[in-house]
Amino acid sequence: MADEMVLQAQKWVNATYKNVAGYNPVTEDGKTGWNTMYSLTRALQHELGITALSNSFGPTTLAMLEAKGPITVGESNKNIVKIIQSGLWCKGYSAGVIDGDMSLATLGGFKAMMTNMGLPSTDIGNALPAKVFKALLTMDAYIFLSGGLEQIRLMQQWLNARYWKKSTFFIGPCDGFFSRDVQQALMKGIQYESGIPEGSANGVFGPATEAALRSHTLAEGDTGTWVQLFSAACVANGPSNTSGDIASFSYEFGPKLRSWVEKFQSFSAIGTTGRADFDTWAQLLVSYGNPDRDVNCCDTRFTITASRAKALYSAGYRAVGRYLDEPANSTLNKEIQPGELDAIFSAGLRVFPIWQYDARSLADFSYANGYYHGRRAHERAEGYGFNRSTVIYFAVDYDATQADMSKIVDYFLGVNDALKGNGSKYITGVYGSRNVCASVSADAYVPYAFVSGMSYGFSGNLGFPLPQNWTFNQIKEFEFSAGSDSFALDRVAHRPGSDFGQNSVNQPGSSTVDAFIAYAQKVYDAAVAYGKGNANELTLQFMRWDKYTDSRWGSLFGDVDAAFIQFARDRGLGRARDQSYIDPSMGVEISPDHLIASAAGYYLKGNAGVGKANRAELASWGGDLLTFYGEWSRSDNASPLDFCRKNLARPDVASTFSLSDLIEDIDGFTVATKLKAGSTNVVAELRSILLGGGHLTRFSDFLAARFGNTTDGVKKTSKAFIEDQIDDTLLSKTRALLVQRNCPLFKEPWNESDSVMDEFYRGFAEVLQKLIDQEVTR
Repeated sequence: MADEMVLQAQKWVNATYKNVAGYNPVTEDGKTGWNTMYSLTRALQHELGITALSNSFGPTTLAMLEAKGPITVGESNKNIVKIIQSGLWCKGYSAGVIDGDMSLATLGGFKAMMTNMGLPSTDIGNALPAKVFKALLTMDAYIFLSGGLEQIRLMQQWLNARYWKKSTFFIGPCDGFFSRDVQQALMKGIQYESGIPEGSANGVFGPATEAALRSHTLAEGDTGTWVQLFSAACVANGPSNTSGDIASFSYEFGPKLRSWVEKFQSFSAIGTTGRADFDTWAQLLVSYGNPDRDVNCCDTRFTITASRAKALYSAGYRAVGRYLDEPANSTLNKEIQPGELDAIFSAGLRVFPIWQYDARSLADFSYANGYYHGRRAHERAEGYGFNRSTVIYFAVDYDATQADMSKIVDYFLGVNDALKGNGSKYITGVYGSRNVCASVSADAYVPYAFVSGMSYGFSGNLGFPLPQNWTFNQIKEFEFSAGSDSFALDRVAHRPGSDFGQNSVNQPGSSTVDAFIAYAQKVYDAAVAYGKGNANELTLQFMRWDKYTDSRWGSLFGDVDAAFIQFARDRGLGRARDQSYIDPSMGVEISPDHLIASAAGYYLKGNAGVGKANRAELASWGGDLLTFYGEWSRSDNASPLDFCRKNLARPDVASTFSLSDLIEDIDGFTVATKLKAGSTNVVAELRSILLGGGHLTRFSDFLAARFGNTTDGVKKTSKAFIEDQIDDTLLSKTRALLVQRNCPLFKEPWNESDSVMDEFYRGFAEVLQKLIDQEVTR
């Protein structure tokens, strides 16, 4: 929407400077943006006597502005005051009439901005400092923006307040979002406090900064500026683990910070000390962390011979990344060679396959290229005998910017479609910068990320946290030597519990899905052998035991047959939750007991129909959606739609309604629906979904079967479960208890407006549709 005062500013600057050499007119549309700020910057440069005008508010502009002296009431150069007034309006601050007089309104405008910047009240007077003028003519926001984090804003304001007068420090945004500029500001703060000369503080993680951090280990009970810097780095790294915790910016290293640090260390696969040791400082501040820390993985373009494999194992490595193929015009000979896999496995090593055909510029990325590469990668992996569910990491080997992401995502959508078109035998992974990995994971639903952490200078590795779904992090290239033999090797950190490559090939039936189906068959066979009751129902009872069989579940869905549970246990059967598997389509880890709980709910209570809800929803997607609503209600994000887009059912985000949760809910619903329609048994339906084609169309099938195949049906049914009156006293009480546990006072669904709740339901429907779109071959 056009703003009248911004339009006035645009008209004034164009009319005043249109004939000045080097001035670039701005479009007069009443919309603020960088082009308006650039025009105002060039106008200021002209007023200062600079003839070579530039969009950059650089050292010359700043020096000449400082030499001019304070700009305050009575300023004789009215055009400079008009530039200030125009900039304030473009920033969203009231500045009075754009008339060149430093009025009370203009003073109030820049004082309000300086307050939002976090500058101390003692530094805010009736004159506009040159550095504040520089900040005025940027698009940085100094107010908290929806979707940001309050703790990041506190950190941003503190950095500005403490260091803004340093010659090499410039005022940064205070919007609640961590960015490359904020990361550099934090690094400069560390350098100032380390005693590095002000003029040498450049925000780069160099030897002097490293030495300073090695001498500043912190622990619980410590206080002071170094704790503030450390906690700021913690805040900047966002959620650190599957609980989605956010650190707090603090002067004191208390128990909560120690707990967060331990979770971050575990997530980052570094020593869990709970202290601010060097490994932790480095991991918080740079994408490669401590490049010399102990790791157990590596990758290389060179052939791993039997002697090299033995040497790598002796050096502590347990997995190596190798290339499936290379372009016909390549002379590097980097693909896996005949007999190489045998040499790797014989030495006790695993292998994770990498795919790279060029991938060094945006021109290499398109849907068509992705589809071709995905098909070719499938052929090559199958040719080598790689087992089902092997993850293949497709490379983005250049500094891709945010503007490049749409084409890169299209490439990965092509890869996905090619692999699905070949039966989803292999799973897509991504190799690239932190931002590439996060963007591709979010928009192409790629579950595994191999981060090019050693490319620290990549813009995509600055201002971005380690992706939640990282599996490997490449941290250092060096020359590996074993006797007289040496070759280039990349040191790679591995996240325990994530993809660890393969330790064999040509082993059909060896996937985690196969193992789970075999387990389910044993449970069903036990139910048949038990000779009493319904074998399908007994199977569902045992496979949700013991997490989903307590007294609360009993009151909602009836008691389980305890004698059968013991009967099955006596036959050596354990809990279903210990039989987790990797989903064949989406590649995420699935918890069978949650899936079976969803199935049991619908098997026992049935499908209530579109726009209606019953207890089955509580055991499935409805309970997860209500818990996720509580997560939004506790967040700093004012928009439920935006929160759903950023957090709901994504493979790269830790949330209370993960992609795994949704798949478990849907597959459970499908199993129950088929059983109630007369299917043979639970195992047959699980096999149909996971080893047949069911997983390829699960999202669209769910939309049709549960919501009548419409977005409106999703919204109405979600509302029926979360808000509407339900003729079931126990369900109503249980729902109310869930709301009270998860939502702050006055943020309950019944206290929100219809428009807010509609946004929330729309968010769920939109995410489901996005997943359906992934099923369609383009």
